[in-house]
Amino acid sequence: MSKVICYPRCCVPKTYNDDCYYFEMFSVPEQKRSNVGHVGVQLFKELKKSEITPTIVALDFTIIAMAVVAADKAVLRKNSADGWTRKIELCIYLHDAPKWRREKSKLENMLRFLSGDFWDLDINALPVSLVPQKKYDLKRQDCVCLLSGGMDSLVGAIDLHEKGRNPLFVSQIVRGDADHQREYALQFGTNNLCQWSNNVKKRGTSEISTRARSIIFFAFALLVSCGIECNSRGKKELFVPENGYISLNMPLDPLRVGSLSTKTTHPVYMKSMQEIWNDVGINIDFVLPYKYKTKGEVLQECKNQDLMKKFIFGSTSCGKYQRKLQHCGVCVPCLVRRAAFLKNNLYDTTEGGYFKENLQYSYSKDVAAAALAVVQYKKNGIESLVKGILSFAKGEERNLYLGVIERGLLEMEALLREYKVI
Repeated sequence: MSKVICYPRCCVPKTYNDDCYYFEMFSVPEQKRSNVGHVGVQLFKELKKSEITPTIVALDFTIIAMAVVAADKAVLRKNSADGWTRKIELCIYLHDAPKWRREKSKLENMLRFLSGDFWDLDINALPVSLVPQKKYDLKRQDCVCLLSGGMDSLVGAIDLHEKGRNPLFVSQIVRGDADHQREYALQFGTNNLCQWSNNVKKRGTSEISTRARSIIFFAFALLVSCGIECNSRGKKELFVPENGYISLNMPLDPLRVGSLSTKTTHPVYMKSMQEIWNDVGINIDFVLPYKYKTKGEVLQECKNQDLMKKFIFGSTSCGKYQRKLQHCGVCVPCLVRRAAFLKNNLYDTTEGGYFKENLQYSYSKDVAAAALAVVQYKKNGIESLVKGILSFAKGEERNLYLGVIERGLLEMEALLREYKVI
């Protein structure tokens, strides 16, 4: 069991153990130790700049999320018994500790699904409030929308605007995406983007798999929602524009199962978070407009084709983009991206091109896995691939998810045949 302790300045530990990881929250620690890092040092400055005062429950969830992201980065998978699955004890300090202790089991199960690790949350009470006292007027936007800089989030922004909605966008600053995030938001107004970073810093080697990274994106969205009014139903809407094929992220071969596939917007994860938020009194509804659509269909049905085509090639899809600031061209997200362009007969002029342009001469395991999945699907049908991954869905919902997987595979097949991989 690896122990990670995340604390604000008011809860600085009296002693530090060499076998624990420590992260000071919202400030840079005075202790200069190899196992002490920090997280969220810019958060309150960013909230002030955006003129948003968080609620207690929103700030508590953000503390949880930042601590999870810090632990996800600190504990190396290679040191675990099987080289992947970690056991993490995470100590955190919250304003309303009793409320969150009642959600402890649900939170741990959600994190288990998200990252593939075993989590044990140690929830303690904050001795003082960290909530800023400054109050601001509510903003004129009528909903919150994630804006990652990817294809789906761009189309999601376009579609909301075309429907007459006025979203407040939230972005997590990622190297290579920040400029495009601002560029996209500007197409739909001004002062409509909160662009923040978790600022996780630690000494030494960091874990790069970051399966839990999406939780901070949702925490930021929750903070942003504190700046807008509720609708007539007393709720706020959070739009999560991600296509269903990527959300389900079906393993393309038997070796890539469980937490080896990311679950950043998986329906099970989204349902778990919605239930937890409902339990603690967070009045937000998740809206996933593309959960039954492929990426190709998201592009095809975009409500402003001219605007989409103007900006879509500057969007980012690659899971390895930050390493070289270029799309690799052969990972699953790149393959899905390229297949979507092909489906829509769009000549692919992705900024910077692809590191591996010709799939036929690629040694990528993802390309091989995609080809194998298509061949198996053609030979034995879609159920032979899906097996138990849709066990969470019943009846018509299962059929809808099954359909999006099948159509997504057909888009992939067309791409692979275009490059004579199969």
